[in-house]
Amino acid sequence: MTGGGREVVIDYEFLRGRQNETVVKELCVANAAAFETFLFKILYKKADHGSSENGLNWADGHIE
Repeated sequence: MTGGGREVVIDYEFLRGRQNETVVKELCVANAAAFETFLFKILYKKADHGSSENGLNWADGHIE
């Protein structure tokens, strides 16, 4: 990447909500110099749900 470039990568992990909607649980924005990851809290009361494949769980998160 040459100087002055503004290329970024946006990566997100999601789960399916009550009405099969996409609920973003983790969002990462990165470029060649830095990255920031955001973990979102559960939106509503739901039975525990997660994935043993990627370690993403409903109860994880720190952003409302």
